[in-house]
Amino acid sequence: MDVKLPPLGEGADSGTVVNLFVKEGDQVAKDQPILELENEKAVATIPSTGAGVVTKVHVKSGDKISVGTRLVSLAESGQPAESRAAAPKAAAPKAAKAAPKVVEPEPEDEGAESEEADFDDEVNATIAAAPTVRKVARDLGIDLRKVRGSARGGRITMEDVKAYIQRLQRLASQPKAQPGAAPAKPQAEQIDFSKWGKVTTKPLSPLRQVIARRMLENWNAVPHVTQFDAADITGLLALRKKFAGDYEKKGARLTVTSFVLKAVVEALKKHPIFNSSLDEVANEIVLKEYYHIGIAVDTEAGLIVPVIRDVDKKDLAQVSKDLEEAAAKARDRKVSGEDLKGGTFTISNQGAIGGAHFTPIVNKPEVAILGLGKAAPQAVVRDGKVEVRTLMPIGLSYDHRVIDGGIAARFTVDLVKAIESFDEAAVKI
Repeated sequence: MDVKLPPLGEGADSGTVVNLFVKEGDQVAKDQPILELENEKAVATIPSTGAGVVTKVHVKSGDKISVGTRLVSLAESGQPAESRAAAPKAAAPKAAKAAPKVVEPEPEDEGAESEEADFDDEVNATIAAAPTVRKVARDLGIDLRKVRGSARGGRITMEDVKAYIQRLQRLASQPKAQPGAAPAKPQAEQIDFSKWGKVTTKPLSPLRQVIARRMLENWNAVPHVTQFDAADITGLLALRKKFAGDYEKKGARLTVTSFVLKAVVEALKKHPIFNSSLDEVANEIVLKEYYHIGIAVDTEAGLIVPVIRDVDKKDLAQVSKDLEEAAAKARDRKVSGEDLKGGTFTISNQGAIGGAHFTPIVNKPEVAILGLGKAAPQAVVRDGKVEVRTLMPIGLSYDHRVIDGGIAARFTVDLVKAIESFDEAAVKI
C-alpha cells in the first residue's frame, strides 16, 4: 500500500518535509510517525496509515508536498522484496502495455483555473477513488488529479467531486475586471544585486513565506488605523513584585502580559465590537461571546501567534501558566495548526526587547490588535506635583471598516483604566 499525505485541516493543503523518520527496509507500525511536515507556522508529525516494511520512500527533506502525495510504500512484513516487485507483473493481464504514471496532485490555484483541462482517463483510473466516482469524473470530463480528497489517505469521495464542481461554478461566475478598476499587481522583478558588490543569499523558510503572505494579505485587506496611548503600570509592577513568589510556588510566572490579558478581556466585554469579525460574504458583523486571545511570540524562525482560550473563565494564575506554556511551545515549534486558530483579539508585547510605540498589523479575521512597548520611568504630573511613574506605551490597531475612531478612543481609555486600577483581590492565589 501507499501511505499518502492526509488532509491537514481547514485552510491547509500543503507543507514542506522537515524530517524523515523511516528509510527503505524499516518495519513500521500503524500510527507510527514517519515524517515531520512544516505547515502554517507549525510542525506536524505525520503518522503511517498502515503497518509493514518500507519498500520505497517517495519524498525527502525539503520537498514541498500537498494532500494526496505519496510518502512511502509499504509491503507485508513476511513478503520478500523480490516477490513484491514481481507480483504486479504476474497479475497484470496486459504486460506489454506500460502502466500509466501516477501524477501526484498539485496545490490548487483558486484564482487561475477558469476551465477544465484535458485529462487522460487512464490517469483517472490510478487515482484513489471508488469506481462510481471515477465513472462520474469520466462522464463529466473531470481530471481527478485536480480534486482534493478528504477521505483517509487522500481518497476522493463523491462529495469531493461535488465540491470541486461548485468551485468551478463560482470561478466561472466571478465578474471580469471592469474598465477603470484598480490595475493588477505588477509582476515582481528580479534584480541582480551582485552587480554592485558581494552578496549572500538564503532561501525564505516555509514559515517566513507564510508570514510574508499573511502580512501582505492583512495589510492590503484591512484599512488600518492605530490609536496610541500610555498606561501607568507603577501599581501593577508593585502587585507583581508582591505576589510573584506565591505564583512561582504554584508553578506559574506572573508577568505584565498576564495582567494585560485579563485587562483586555475586561475592555472587550465593555466594547464587544473589538471581539468581532467581519463576514464579507454575508455583509455581517459576527460578535463572539468567547475570549480567545492570541499572543505574538518572537522565535528564531519568525513570529508565531498561539491562542490562549477562554481567558475570561480563568484566574490570573492559570492564565499565567497558559501564557508560559504557549510561548514555550511556539519557540520549540511544537504548536499545532489548531493552536493558532480561533483567536478573537491579539496582543504583541515588545517590551522585553525595547522600543516604544509601534503599529501592529491586524491579524485577519480579527478586527483589532494591541501592541505593547517597553515600559520606562517618566516624569508625570499628578495632583499638581511631578512624580516619577513607570509608563508603558500602547498602540491599538483596528479595522476601520468595522470600528470608528471614537469607539477606539473609548476602548483605549477603558483599557488603560483596567491596567492602572488592577484589583489586588484578583491577583491573590
